[in-house]
Amino acid sequence: MNWITNYVRPKLTSLLGPREVPENLWIKDPETGEMVFHKDLEANQWVVPSSGVHMKIGARDRLATFFDGGQYALVDLPKVPIDPLKFRDSKRYVDRLKEYRSKTSMEDSVLVATGEIEALPIVAAVQDFAFMGGSLGMAAGEAIVTAAEKAVELHRPLVLFAGSGGARMQEGILSLMQLPRTTVAVEEVKDAGLPYIVVLTNPTTGGVTASYAMLGDVHIAEPGALIGFAGARVIEQTIREKLPEGFQRSEYLMDHGMVDMVVHRHELKGTIARLLKVLTRAPANDTAPAEPEPAGEAA
Repeated sequence: MNWITNYVRPKLTSLLGPREVPENLWIKDPETGEMVFHKDLEANQWVVPSSGVHMKIGARDRLATFFDGGQYALVDLPKVPIDPLKFRDSKRYVDRLKEYRSKTSMEDSVLVATGEIEALPIVAAVQDFAFMGGSLGMAAGEAIVTAAEKAVELHRPLVLFAGSGGARMQEGILSLMQLPRTTVAVEEVKDAGLPYIVVLTNPTTGGVTASYAMLGDVHIAEPGALIGFAGARVIEQTIREKLPEGFQRSEYLMDHGMVDMVVHRHELKGTIARLLKVLTRAPANDTAPAEPEPAGEAA
């Protein structure tokens, strides 16, 4: 009896009992409620295959799918003081930073990289919403400024993927000071005669839309992205009116002239490459076979 109890039963339990399933194995479509297999979503650039809903995508995944062959070089970013205001709410700011750095393997909310799209060299900056809502603090501000300086240094176009909930409250006025700093940096790119293209992703709100995110030569938005400064509820309470359906969404903003185009994530790379080749007057790739020359007469 002891042999059965102590050996056989545990073996059967381990073979037939419940197993741990990763929490993110299935992801719910926020629009239809459909459960989508994690690997299928990842293979489709985090766009739900059936509904076309654009889910949030990590900065490294964005760069890997955007650059030719997934090849890019990250730009070293300046270090900034950690927790200069000694901020604390429900937990210490330094503890929050450690938590998000562990979750995302990023130092802060922005990555800057160099690489090529359709053989055209560019500099790209990507905000990752997974890091404290992509909030704009001193580190993120330094990253945007560095991206602009690198674009001027290498004489390359700058492409920025914006995705943020706004300024980082834990850094107070130091966070708000990044708005004019990044604005000046963008102007330096334009003064150098270089294109600056902004891709507005879901969501792009708050102080980010009051600075570098709305200063592009061309503004492209992903489908269904929430874009605005203040939230819809705050606006309704201020003006005491009901806002139109779809207010602050990409398609509504394009219809009203705030966004130049709405582009599916799968088509972003090709669209941006074509725009940059026009703006930089780069020669188009001619893949058509050359016409054979007429044969000369025999001497």
